[in-house]
Amino acid sequence: MKYKVLHIVGSMNTGGTETMLMNIYRKIDRDIIQFDFLDFSQEEAYYDKEIKELGGKVIKISNSKSVREISNVIKNNGPYKVVHAHTLFNCGFAMIAAKVNNIDVRISHSHTNLDDESRLVRKIYIKLMRKVINRYSTKLLACSSVAGNYLFGNISLNSDKYSYFPNLVDYESMMKPDRYQVEIFKKNNNLNNCIVIGNIGTLKPSKNQEFLLKIVKVLKERHINVKLIIVGDGELRNRLVEITQKYNIFNDVVFTGVRKDINNMLSCMDVFVLPSIYEGLGLVLLEAQASGLPCLVSEAIQEEADLGLGLVEKLNLSDNEILWADKIVELANKEKINKNIIEKKFNDKGYSTSKCISRLLEVYEV
Repeated sequence: MKYKVLHIVGSMNTGGTETMLMNIYRKIDRDIIQFDFLDFSQEEAYYDKEIKELGGKVIKISNSKSVREISNVIKNNGPYKVVHAHTLFNCGFAMIAAKVNNIDVRISHSHTNLDDESRLVRKIYIKLMRKVINRYSTKLLACSSVAGNYLFGNISLNSDKYSYFPNLVDYESMMKPDRYQVEIFKKNNNLNNCIVIGNIGTLKPSKNQEFLLKIVKVLKERHINVKLIIVGDGELRNRLVEITQKYNIFNDVVFTGVRKDINNMLSCMDVFVLPSIYEGLGLVLLEAQASGLPCLVSEAIQEEADLGLGLVEKLNLSDNEILWADKIVELANKEKINKNIIEKKFNDKGYSTSKCISRLLEVYEV
């Protein structure tokens, strides 16, 4: 018997949540589990084609808050054993729709610890939807305790419904880059004989890539030979390019766009920097640690994301770019860690693919 799971997402582009779901779907036994994805973007997303190739469906509707539309998707594409929502407080609408359709396992999953709205209306909405989510979900999952507290409330973290679910990271592939392709990329982008800073993520305000450009400006003013690789795309790309011109660092920043070979990109870097304003358990930070990279992150990054390898250093965003620049230079000279130590740490922390999939099947009651 094949069980069907409906994942409800914003769109299946290359964010951390979406990448984690694809890591799972590639490795899970697809003879017993089928993943379908309901998203709210009418445009074809990065992973849509691969999902279909793996045997899943991609279903698109326009309104993430329409219980009726979500309910119709469940009726017309099921039967589903599980509805698994990843849409922050909009999970509430999915949980109501799943309950109406008598879905056995209804999961709300928190992947972040904050959003960028502080208006009164938003606060009222959050309070209401938190109640809905707790009432209609049969399972509550979170990538960190802070993320769980944000979506479900502190009281719910002690309930039988709640459990911590680590973000699955394909750490084995991060440890095995294509050295030939790495050297070609470095040569083509003049990345040899300099400090290479890297960042991976959607180009949007919460990821704070503009702060990275300020850091590069400081380093260049000190006549330090530095390059910045920004991997990803998004709404702020044009603005970020304009800032590189304003700071006179246009030739020192490489915008790669979206890349599949994240392991190769990480292998090009000397220091990984994640100055996010808010974040869940950043999958890309785990990938960077798997690559053995020293990492400099903001206070928004949760403690669970630090594997305890001594690779992660934290500064506050209130610290100015000069302090961040100083720390980057220091980290660029950090001694490398043995790969066997990294692999053992990932396994001990429960990030292995087999452990994560086994845990998920338990949650799905399969």
